[in-house]
Amino acid sequence: MRLRWADRLAARVGTALLGLLAATWRYRVRGWEHVEDAHRLQRPIVYVLWHSCILPLLYSRRGEGVALLISRHRDGGHLAELSERWGYRVVRGSSRRGGEAGLLGLVRYLREGAEVALTPDGPRGPAERVKPGALAAAQHADALVIAAGARASSAWWLRSWDRFCLPKPFATIDVAYSAPFTVGAGKDGVRRGIAAAERALQAVTYGASAGTGKGEG
Repeated sequence: MRLRWADRLAARVGTALLGLLAATWRYRVRGWEHVEDAHRLQRPIVYVLWHSCILPLLYSRRGEGVALLISRHRDGGHLAELSERWGYRVVRGSSRRGGEAGLLGLVRYLREGAEVALTPDGPRGPAERVKPGALAAAQHADALVIAAGARASSAWWLRSWDRFCLPKPFATIDVAYSAPFTVGAGKDGVRRGIAAAERALQAVTYGASAGTGKGEG
């Protein structure tokens, strides 16, 4: 019991410290017009992002009510608490544990017109390899898919399976969004969607530089 209480206290302290750190980051965003185009179409949106980039991207879209699929693993519990404090709706599950229920929860949000975000290489890798769950959810809900990427001017890279990115204080974060795309019907549609998502994620993560669009100081 004392250990569980200590874990909760540590999670709250860690969340508060991360919030203080993130408040020092400065953002430059490229491709925001793609998000605006998708909003004008009034279609549900699935954002896909690499697990390593999740922290700076989470902070950049805080308070918007986007729904996230987060692992039921213990580490996912800390991320879920942080996400809820930053204004996200959290669905627990993954491709390994509770994945089907989690994806059905996201499809329900999408059919209500919500926006959701997934890390298609999570929760345990392999890193930067898209698994089909995100594309299947988009297919079932007839949603648009947008890839999101982030690069920090200076960061600590954790020795985790994904080399998790923790931007340093006062880092500049370059965020990029891809043009939206759809997932075709059937298994072939999902396979093509996986290939399209991997190309888009590589482009927004490694081909992005500072640009115009939504800015945050």
